[in-house]
Amino acid sequence: MKKSIISLAISLAMSGTAIAADDFGLKVQNHLKENAKEYFGFIRPIGASESVTVPRIPGQSALDLIKLAPGLKASIVTRKAGNSSDMMAFWPSDTNPTHIVTCIEAGNTEVGTFPSGQPKLTPSVQTVSLATGEVKTILRGMTGCDGIRRTPWNTIVATEETDDGGLYEILNPLTTPDLTLVARGASDVVDTNGAAVAPGMVEYRGAVGKLAWEGLDLTEQGVVYYGDEERPGSGGPDFDGGSMFKFVPELPSSGAPITDLSQSPLVAGSVYAFQASCQARTSSSFPQFGQGCEIGEGAWVKVDPDNLRLSAFFSSATGYYRPEDGHFDPMYTGAGVKFCWTNTGNSGAQNYGEVVCLIDTNPVGVGEKTVDATGLTYLADTAEVKGFAVAAANRAVEGDADLNQPDNLAFQPVTGNMYVIEDNPFGDVWACLPDGKDRDIKTDGCVKMLSVRDSSAEPTGFEFTGDGKTAYVHIQHSNDAACVDGTDCAKNDDYATDDLIKITGFKIKK
Repeated sequence: MKKSIISLAISLAMSGTAIAADDFGLKVQNHLKENAKEYFGFIRPIGASESVTVPRIPGQSALDLIKLAPGLKASIVTRKAGNSSDMMAFWPSDTNPTHIVTCIEAGNTEVGTFPSGQPKLTPSVQTVSLATGEVKTILRGMTGCDGIRRTPWNTIVATEETDDGGLYEILNPLTTPDLTLVARGASDVVDTNGAAVAPGMVEYRGAVGKLAWEGLDLTEQGVVYYGDEERPGSGGPDFDGGSMFKFVPELPSSGAPITDLSQSPLVAGSVYAFQASCQARTSSSFPQFGQGCEIGEGAWVKVDPDNLRLSAFFSSATGYYRPEDGHFDPMYTGAGVKFCWTNTGNSGAQNYGEVVCLIDTNPVGVGEKTVDATGLTYLADTAEVKGFAVAAANRAVEGDADLNQPDNLAFQPVTGNMYVIEDNPFGDVWACLPDGKDRDIKTDGCVKMLSVRDSSAEPTGFEFTGDGKTAYVHIQHSNDAACVDGTDCAKNDDYATDDLIKITGFKIKK
């Protein structure tokens, strides 16, 4: 689909696009804008981000809340989602969802009382009916619920973005009543009357460890890929940033739906952190690690799930700048998985962030291997040179002064286009092409397709349905000063609210 330089210049000239005669990069950038319908399924990008804030007030439409690429349509599903609604998972499937299950990235404080007199804590996990917009809280008592996924065995996992954050597994979100954790880091729950509820609806999964959770994805076998949302240096001078981990279950799953949480592969297993090597797997020095080794081939070093962050640091796992959302690339057809994640960075320091993709050809591995010189233990793979299970990480998107501080990430089914969502005032959503047949291994280009109009808010939780034609996004933590009692954006469940938006009109072309 790529054109020669001459034909590209001719097509741009005919379209009236102003180009610099000696600036090929600008020609390609303009070509993407003028041909957005062919590449991305909408008429054209939005151009400049919003710059004059439109505050959240009653009676708004979706297009009052977001600036959207022409050719796309937007509608509000609900204005009653809990304040700081973040990531979402479709239920019961991506292809025919009836609900979404959402994380509420909030603290763990009392906001009211139930009729019984039982204290009512901030919502942690909610369901939203896509037909009616009805919002129900199903779990309270978590702190900073952020990452959430539907598992291949048909449960929901919800995680906490706080230093000692945990992962909780929910058997069926639509039949789970309004429950409250008795304590974080445990499975005991009570109902709205304060009465203990029999085990089986919610289980804390300590085997995967505690850390500042953000994005994650899970294989059918139950291997979990996830990161620690930690900035370099925040733990002390010369402390590494957040590492990337994978949990390997003791009893891998078949991927079939389960009927009891005791059947989940998350009950027990081992955790490993990615350790990029400055030597190839064929070298006698592999794995050779240290500052400067962030990409390329690497090994999986075993870490202690009871203290993941420090264990990763002292085991010389690779650190990144605030790893956040992460997903498997659905278009990857090789062995194993391709897991991509965002490193947010800090645009104020001209660290514009990035998206990194890791190809792991053997997620489960075969046993373990200890290196005598360091005493470190690694996941092994007898099919690999020297017995190390090896993965390779490389940058797919590099940020810049306009596309920066990437937070959330989503892949559009069918096309494989990657959507990158910023953590910024007037935050943007960018549509990025997959890597083509050119020699590099990065996206072939990105265009801006959405910008939030309220500088107090940000876009988050962006997800596509299975056909790639519909997307949903939260407009998170707006200033709600005008949303008083009786208005459509007033409190719900004794708690401030956010907006959930549905986006349609994507023209799918593989």
